[in-house]
Amino acid sequence: MDKKIDQDDKIIVFEDKKIRRIWYRDERYFSVADVIFALTDSPTPRQYWWKIKQRSFLDLQLSPIWVQLKLPSSDGKQYLTDCAGTENMFRIIQSIPSPKAEPFKRRLAKVWYERVQEIENPELAQERMKQLYEQKGYPQDWIDILSPNEKLNKTKLFMWANIYRPFLEKKL
Repeated sequence: MDKKIDQDDKIIVFEDKKIRRIWYRDERYFSVADVIFALTDSPTPRQYWWKIKQRSFLDLQLSPIWVQLKLPSSDGKQYLTDCAGTENMFRIIQSIPSPKAEPFKRRLAKVWYERVQEIENPELAQERMKQLYEQKGYPQDWIDILSPNEKLNKTKLFMWANIYRPFLEKKL
C-alpha cells in the first residue's frame, strides 16, 4: 500500500467536530463521513454520504473521487473509511445541501471567479503573486524583480539571485 505515515496523521477539529486525516500518496486525505458530519450535523453521516455518493457519482457513472483507507475508530481499531484528498473533498462539499457547507461553496466560487479574471487580465495574477510573497515575508526588493514591468538585465537578475539565495533556500 502507498500509505505514508506522518506525525500529522491526527484528528483536527472543525466547529467542535473531529475530522480524521491521513497522509496517502503524498497528499492529505480526510474522512468523508467526518466532514459530512461536521457540515450537516447528520446523526447518520455514513448514510448521508451513501446518498450523496449514489446520487452525485455512482448514478452518473463518474469515476470515484475517494479511496478507502484504514483510519482509527472510537473503539481504537482501524477500519476502512472513505477518504478524499483536498481537491476532491471540495468537490464532495459542493454536493452537500447544507447551510454549513455554503461558506465553503461561496469561497470556492470566489476563488474560481478570481482565477478567470486573472486569465483575462494577467496583471491581476501578478499583483496577487506579489501580495503572497509579501505575506510570506520576502523582501520588497526581491519581489520587485519578479515584476514583468521591471527592466532588468540578466546580470542584475543573476546578482539578485546570488544575494538572496540563502534567504530563498531558507524559505523553501
